[in-house]
Amino acid sequence: MILYLKYNFDKTCRVILQEQLDRFGFKYTIVGTGAVNFEDNIPMEQYVLLQKQLNHYGIEIVDNQKAILVQKIKAAILSMLEEGNMPLIKISSFLSEKLNENYRTLSNVFTEVCHISIESFIIIQKIERVKQLLITENLSLTEISFRMNYSSVAHLSNQFKKITGFTPTVFQKVLHNKRIQTININ
Repeated sequence: MILYLKYNFDKTCRVILQEQLDRFGFKYTIVGTGAVNFEDNIPMEQYVLLQKQLNHYGIEIVDNQKAILVQKIKAAILSMLEEGNMPLIKISSFLSEKLNENYRTLSNVFTEVCHISIESFIIIQKIERVKQLLITENLSLTEISFRMNYSSVAHLSNQFKKITGFTPTVFQKVLHNKRIQTININ
């Protein structure tokens, strides 16, 4: 038997983070995605133990300024895509305003740390979100295209095929066939 699950990485990580921080008795506030504001300084021994506990769950403490900026960029992009709040302005302007930083600086740091451009990262994340919507929601490609701020269904389909190797329609058919095979096997 195969059990299909739908899960939210952000929520899961947040719960794990809260559990670990509560174990240490810290007074804190989780700020957005990927940031914790502590009321007091953390003693180095506890910091090291917390770091070890979080690493166990695949959660890494970011302590380098460039990596922190990259995390902020990723968080801004992911929240924008997740909430369906695609800005009507250019994404470069959106990120510059949101992070209060020159876009050229954001772009250079992101590329240096991630070895991929912000634009490529956004396209990959948009396609991941489209896949998620195709799997979990009963939306047409036109609705998804509009929600994800594509200029047309054709543009969405072209990017989808470039990233996944499938058109969205073929992707849906493959998923459907795999589900039917799994059900028939069981």
